[in-house]
Amino acid sequence: MNKKILGIGNAIVDVLAKVDDVFLKKNNLIKGSMKLINEAEFEDLKKNINIEKIVAGGSVANTMAGIAHLQGNPSFIGKINSDNFGDIYRKSLQDINVNFSYMQKKEDLSTGASIILITPDSERTMCTYLGISSHLSENDVNEKNIIEHKLIFLEGYLWDKGISEKMFKHVINIAKKNKIKIAMSLSDIFCVTRHKQDFYNLLINDLDILIGNENEIKELTNKKNLLDSIKQLKEFNKLIVITRSENGSIAIINNEIINCDSIKIDKLIDLTGAGDLFAAGFLKEYLDQSNIKKCLTTGSILASKIIQKIGARLE
Repeated sequence: MNKKILGIGNAIVDVLAKVDDVFLKKNNLIKGSMKLINEAEFEDLKKNINIEKIVAGGSVANTMAGIAHLQGNPSFIGKINSDNFGDIYRKSLQDINVNFSYMQKKEDLSTGASIILITPDSERTMCTYLGISSHLSENDVNEKNIIEHKLIFLEGYLWDKGISEKMFKHVINIAKKNKIKIAMSLSDIFCVTRHKQDFYNLLINDLDILIGNENEIKELTNKKNLLDSIKQLKEFNKLIVITRSENGSIAIINNEIINCDSIKIDKLIDLTGAGDLFAAGFLKEYLDQSNIKKCLTTGSILASKIIQKIGARLE
C-alpha cells in the first residue's frame, strides 16, 4: 500500500504577479517577507497588479502537490469558504490528485488569498489575507481524517492564531495516540521569531521531523552560526532537515550529519515554493523508506525544478 501523508495548513489561493523594486518600496513592503494584510488592503493591492496566474497554494498544500507529482498519495486539510476562490482552490487540488479532506461550507470570511509579488531578481514578497483559512479549528479535523495516514505534516504558519494552536495540539494528540509520525516546517523566519519558545517545545516534546532553512534554524536555536545550531540540535533524538539554498542541504539524525549538494540550474526564475517542494521530495522518499541521503537529493531535485518556473506547481 502506498504510505499516506496528510498535510494540514492554511488554504490560500496564490495570486501571482510580476512587479519591480519600486513597486515594493511604494507599498512599504520588505522584499522576501510575508506580510499579513486585511481584506481591504488585499483588494487595493489586487487593483494595482497584473495577475499572471491563480492557483491553490499555502505552504503545506504546495508540498502535497509536489508529493502527488511524485505519484505519492497525499491528502490535505485546509479551511475554505464556498465562494469563487474556494471553488478554484478545491478544483486546483483535485485536478492534481491531492485528496482534499475538508468539508466546504458557507463562512463569514472569504477564502484566504496571497498576492505573490515576483521581482526581476526572482525574489518573492507575499501579502497574505488569511481569511477563513486561519480559523481552522479542532472541529474541522476529526480522528478519522488522521488515523489512516503514516505521517502528518504541519506548517509553522498555523500557529499564528489561538484557535489554530488548539487545533495543532488536537492533531498532535491524535497522531501520538495512533503512533503516527509528526513533521513540521518552520515556514518563515518572522514566524519563528514570533513563536520561538513554542516551536522549541514542540520540537523537544512532539515532533519527529523538523524542516527549516538555515536562517530559520539559527533563529530557533538563538545562534549566530549554523555549526552552533547543529551542535545544539544534535542533542535531540530527532530528524532535523536544514536547507541552505545553493549550499545544499543537511540532515541531522541520531547524532549523525548528512550533507547533500544543491543541484546546478540554468536560470533562476522564481523562488516561490522552493522550500515547499524540497519538503515534498524529502518526505515522499522518507515515506518510501529511502536512505536520508536520497531523501535530501530528491528534495533538492524538486526545489531546483520549481525555481526555474513561475509559481509552486511542477505540472
